[in-house]
Amino acid sequence: MTWQLASLLVVGLALAGGFAWYERKRPSSRVIALVATLVAMAVLGRLAFAPIPNVKPATTDVILFAGLVLGAAPGFVTGAMAALVSNFFISQGSWTPWQMAAWGIVGLLGAALGRAAVGRELGRWPLACACALAGLVFGAVMNTYQWTLAATQDMATWIAISGQSLPFDLAHAIGNFLFCLALGPAFVRAIARYRRRFDVTWRPPVAVAPATIVGAALATLAVLAAPPRAEASSADRAAGYLLGAQNSDGGFGAAPGSPSSSLYTGWAGLGLAAAGRDPAAVRRSGPSLIDYARASVAGTSDTGELERTILLLRAAGLPATDSTGRDLVGALLAHRGGDGSFDESINWTAFGVFAMRAAGSGSTQGSAGWLAAQQNGDGGWGPDPHVASDVDDTGAVLEALAAAGAGSGAAVDRAVSFIARSQNGDGGMGEYPGYGSNAQSTSWAIQGLVAVGRDPGSITRGGRTPLAYIESLQNGDGSIRYSSSSSQTPVWVTAQAITALERRPFPLMPGGSAGSATAGGSAGGGSGAGAGAASPGGSGVGGMPGRGPSRGARGGATSDGRTGAGRPSLTRASQRVGGGEALPPASVGLLAAGGVLLLTGLLGLWRAQRRTGTLGPAASGAAGAL
Repeated sequence: MTWQLASLLVVGLALAGGFAWYERKRPSSRVIALVATLVAMAVLGRLAFAPIPNVKPATTDVILFAGLVLGAAPGFVTGAMAALVSNFFISQGSWTPWQMAAWGIVGLLGAALGRAAVGRELGRWPLACACALAGLVFGAVMNTYQWTLAATQDMATWIAISGQSLPFDLAHAIGNFLFCLALGPAFVRAIARYRRRFDVTWRPPVAVAPATIVGAALATLAVLAAPPRAEASSADRAAGYLLGAQNSDGGFGAAPGSPSSSLYTGWAGLGLAAAGRDPAAVRRSGPSLIDYARASVAGTSDTGELERTILLLRAAGLPATDSTGRDLVGALLAHRGGDGSFDESINWTAFGVFAMRAAGSGSTQGSAGWLAAQQNGDGGWGPDPHVASDVDDTGAVLEALAAAGAGSGAAVDRAVSFIARSQNGDGGMGEYPGYGSNAQSTSWAIQGLVAVGRDPGSITRGGRTPLAYIESLQNGDGSIRYSSSSSQTPVWVTAQAITALERRPFPLMPGGSAGSATAGGSAGGGSGAGAGAASPGGSGVGGMPGRGPSRGARGGATSDGRTGAGRPSLTRASQRVGGGEALPPASVGLLAAGGVLLLTGLLGLWRAQRRTGTLGPAASGAAGAL
């Protein structure tokens, strides 16, 4: 067996192991979609810089960023696939598996860097240095490939080959360094945001039928006619808006008249339950809200769908079963690992705790312990381990800890401080500290504070409180705006705002119902402020976790007032999916960089067509230059 064949077999086995590892992790469709997008960007970047030997910053940096944000398995696959696909345009050969392995290692380095950062956002210079190092690592792997082709395989030969390739490797490292200095932090933040929002799309509502308008008006009038009560009138008006938004199939859409979906239906049911309405009694004429929810979850094994539906059914005092009678709790427990986490996700684990507490099934101590161990140095939590902290997930984890009986201690104090530091001058919170306020992130903060026994009214900035911020966003029809400049997904936003206005963390225990409620109005009474509060071990945020309609209890519309126009979103309740605000600097930078890469790539391809010969490796270092 020759050195070449032996080395190729070793690299091939390593690649097969890497891809098997990725498949064993059972990545969601959202992660696969994001990995595919990053692979495409890496391929385009490589083609764009092909005329410049060994300068490929838009490839190596993107792969490292993928590992940094998404983790080891997605980072490895991004690197390996980028090499394989781009070589269909450049040249395939014995060097291809080595390039796949080299860039796969870069993705693993990015994941290791993410773990070392422990949730803190890396500065521009450290990140640029890491990208430069990644270029040198790639060069070292490709030098080893050249070494297998040499007459002798010893250290002296490898050093000689590395010396010959040094100019190429330095060009690679310098290109990576400069590219990262220019766009690295913005690129990483953009990937992190897109990572959280791949399932929810905001569509403008269709024309509303006159009957719907009349129903909404009657519901609003009925709620407004109820006796006033402290801090509850806003929630009652919001509940009236939700009742008028129900569709004839029993479900709810993003806005009145929009097609029903399980995401918006689940949120609407939880919001109405928080306001004291029985979700099982909410119907327009035919199927009820619960009928729609049970039919939607039938047959699915998605973690977030299961968690959200369990929360909804238990809030209605019903067994946690779908329309076929399947036990949803048993299906959810299949996602819990030996360490107590649900699919190794902070967000899913938090809502797994809520679902287990709601169903009264099993201990949640292991899950709570796992969550506590994932706390970042700034006191907050992100949706996954080693991801930058955000207000939404921090609030959700606070609720989970309280639900598991661990709602006090140093970890809770640090998390409360993180939320307080994230408050803006208008009293609200954005998805991340410094981001523009929105109703959903503010609601997560309120619910987290309430769950651990802290008064949201004591968190002020400029004399403004989080609850006052949400109330300031209420429209005349009772709906709650997403922010001062956006009214996206009003059913979703309004439903979550109700749980905050009523100060009722999840899981909602049955018994707060005021009777039957229909689209034409609410059944008598209403819930008192704090009526039907969660039982002492039971708290929660309700809804679905944070990465999309199917991925969590939070759901997702983008975060700050600086995010861009609507696009597929990952499921963070605070992520923005529509509106007329200007694009954020990160998106502008990415769009500009993409345009430059595209023009450069077209120029490179035009030049390549004018040349004769092939682009295969011809000398030492050439394989790395590809």
